Amino acid sequence: MDLKAIRRDLLDFFFPRRCPFCGRILGRELLCSDCEKALPYTGAQAVRKGAFGVCASPLWYEGAVRDALLRFKFRRDLGVLACFGEMMARCAAEELMGEFDAVTWVPVSTKRLRKRGFDQSRLLAASLCVDWHVQPIRTLRKISDNPAQSGISDAAARRANVLGVYECAEAQIVSQHRWLLVDDICTTGATLQECVRVLKAAGAPEVVCLTLASVRRR
Repeated sequence: MDLKAIRRDLLDFFFPRRCPFCGRILGRELLCSDCEKALPYTGAQAVRKGAFGVCASPLWYEGAVRDALLRFKFRRDLGVLACFGEMMARCAAEELMGEFDAVTWVPVSTKRLRKRGFDQSRLLAASLCVDWHVQPIRTLRKISDNPAQSGISDAAARRANVLGVYECAEAQIVSQHRWLLVDDICTTGATLQECVRVLKAAGAPEVVCLTLASVRRR
């Protein structure tokens, strides 16, 4: 008798998997068929270009996607990670494959980590790496607990808010790889831009970005 299978079945019975976007109880699938059809996919606009270089995102940050991400970040809904990671991994494979050979993430500050209990971008990076059988590598450190970007609407102010708040944590490793930089949301791209700048200043030959969701540009 397969004890791992029994344990998995028991966990599924007592803690059933739910669709990250509508909460419907699932079987082995990662999201329900209705949400799979109705989600705001970025489609042909999955790759966004800016001062950060390029960033790929499978979803638009709106409606059920926005609600699911907020539950993940602020209500510790970690059951969404398998679905989020699979979506991001598929997007990276379709849009960015061949442009990176290592994965890293945009870190939160030590103060934010203590308050929240986890680093959401690190968890997303780890989740999307599961099927690739690799581990994300820490390359950045956030040295200032600046105000949250979500509270700032002006693009120039968002850029100023993140200047100088990150530093390279592993300079020797950084120069040896082309990086996939993972974050949860791309709004104006200011945070990604600053992290890409720090990584390239430390010797990274190439950095491309990946987020679960992106804000539609008007």
